[in-house]
Amino acid sequence: MNEKAKNSLLYLDGVSVSFDGFKALNALSLVIEPGEMRAIIGPNGAGKTTMMDVITGKTKPDEGDVYFSGSVDLRRMDEASIASLGIGRKFQKPTVFESHSVWDNLELALAGPRGPFAMLFHKRTRAEEERIEAILTTIRLGEKRDWLAANLSHGQKQWLEIGMLLAQEPKLLLVDEPAAGMTDAETAETAILLKEIAKTKSVVVVEHDMTFVRDLDVKVTVLHEGSVLSEGTLDHVSADPRVVEVYLGR
Repeated sequence: MNEKAKNSLLYLDGVSVSFDGFKALNALSLVIEPGEMRAIIGPNGAGKTTMMDVITGKTKPDEGDVYFSGSVDLRRMDEASIASLGIGRKFQKPTVFESHSVWDNLELALAGPRGPFAMLFHKRTRAEEERIEAILTTIRLGEKRDWLAANLSHGQKQWLEIGMLLAQEPKLLLVDEPAAGMTDAETAETAILLKEIAKTKSVVVVEHDMTFVRDLDVKVTVLHEGSVLSEGTLDHVSADPRVVEVYLGR
């Protein structure tokens, strides 16, 4: 293993995935550093979802290396083992327990033994209460702690699901289109929220909303046909004629 892999949090090198002859990923290489937030953009079919499926163990690559925390080979692990390593994924559509309160959603998501038997006899500790309070502050839902999740706005449900990921104490968050369906105010607040999280976690954000990506103010990776087409600041990739042709110019 090379030094770049050893010093990275997430390391993909030459990763390829084919489905019935269609190459969803084509020798994709990507490096995420500890504490880095990265935005991933690209047209539909560029490989963004497949990339996240590979990182989380849902899809096994045909070839290439996938390492986490320097030396952990994710290709050899199943989805549950990868999640327990500290990789959390938020899908585009929020999945929260709508008949439970905001507080209960976070308590159910807390890291630790959470089987039915363990939950039945679990007594909440002061440390867990403080953890939930801190997450409520981060996700802007402190005043709605007793609300049923069903009564939250779409954007607030997105924040709650991000909070549920934080409760699992991940090292890396994979966040799929967090701004989709949000109001302008919620979108702007979500960018601030993710930047706060990125002070202590690595975050990979897949997004189509270019205003939101600009608000994040991070390095951008553009995927096209399963590989990296361009990388750099949003201004840099926006000025790349190849990116304009396949994505931004549409």
